[in-house]
Amino acid sequence: MATIAAAGVRAYLLELQARIVGALEAADGKAFVADGWTRAAGAPLEGDGLTRVIEEGELFERGGCNFSHVRGRSLPASASAHRSELAGAPFEALGVSLVLHPRNPYVPTVHMNVRMLAATPAGGDTVSWFGGGMDLTPYYGFEDDARHFHRTCRAAIGAERYARFKPWCDEYFFLAHRNEPRGVGGIFFDDFAEGGHEAGCALMRATGDAFLDAYLPIVQRRRALPYGERERDFQAWRRGRYVEFNLVWDRGTQFGLHGGGRTESILMSMPPLARWRYDWQPEPGTPEARLAADFLRPRDWADE
Repeated sequence: MATIAAAGVRAYLLELQARIVGALEAADGKAFVADGWTRAAGAPLEGDGLTRVIEEGELFERGGCNFSHVRGRSLPASASAHRSELAGAPFEALGVSLVLHPRNPYVPTVHMNVRMLAATPAGGDTVSWFGGGMDLTPYYGFEDDARHFHRTCRAAIGAERYARFKPWCDEYFFLAHRNEPRGVGGIFFDDFAEGGHEAGCALMRATGDAFLDAYLPIVQRRRALPYGERERDFQAWRRGRYVEFNLVWDRGTQFGLHGGGRTESILMSMPPLARWRYDWQPEPGTPEARLAADFLRPRDWADE
């Protein structure tokens, strides 16, 4: 069910992946592994993808930037929850998704995703919609970093959309079972079809193209800060929250794991090390406690 529209999106996404990976390799000094894959015709999901992964780099302890383009005979329930008329329709989905877990606890983890889905109901026309966004998860907060990240997002997509997508991000990346946000947010949008296919493509491009400007200046500011066992221990504890969100709440993970996706590529978002402690909380007044008190709450970062 490959469409002409999807072909244009595919070309952009592959170029975006290559551009981002090239910049990250230059920052780290270590090459990302390339793992191309293909799903045979007749499989529950047909298609192909390219997984790019780095592990044990100087800067990035683990990270990945993945492209996938798959087609299926029946749109999964997780993707049709807001579009009941498309339930069970043949579909295709393509996107780029990345997660980076830096080694230095003063450098935040980051996630970015841009994607398009298209479905063709029986006797109907093909319907396409878009999703994406980016969000920042610090372990030790810096106001300048959060402001820069949010202001870059706002400049990329415009003030009106930022005013809609910033609260959406705060709401989405929230661990309801912990009653706490995952990080300082960014932007998030889903099921976007306003203005038709071209408008959706433009928003997807604006988001993807802004990623390096949003993140790399933060990396360069923080990567040389000294740290020790205490900071690494707190980083591992906070990474546990990242694991919890991805496995319990993230719709993209659910879509991939329950829709026949490639498990190794999906789970590249997991940090290499994480830990849990029973009912542990940082001591009041410490830098670790300041993360929750000053950063893990809604703030109007772009206008502060």
